[in-house]
Amino acid sequence: MSEIMLSALALLAGILLGAMFFGGLWWTVLKGVASPRPALWFLGSMLVRTGITLAGFYFVSGADWKRLLACLVGFIIARLIITRLTAMPTVKVEGVNEAGVKEASHAP
Repeated sequence: MSEIMLSALALLAGILLGAMFFGGLWWTVLKGVASPRPALWFLGSMLVRTGITLAGFYFVSGADWKRLLACLVGFIIARLIITRLTAMPTVKVEGVNEAGVKEASHAP
């Protein structure tokens, strides 16, 4: 296979690894906050997600720094996408600025 094709596949693998990692993190937060034992959810999820991601990076790179870099770029792209998809909508509250600080009222 050509070098460009291998790099493109590494980029795609990085996107899939990132989607699994950050999607799994979002799922863990949803399950963990409602659980009577959230520490087990967070610790177990971290170990599984990190293990799968590190193994994926190892096998995708194939000891080639270019494929490792492409995989990392894909991982970061997935992070940006998942962050945007799971963002909570902001609500504008009258009298409170963007930093969450209550503004002074000068009205009588």
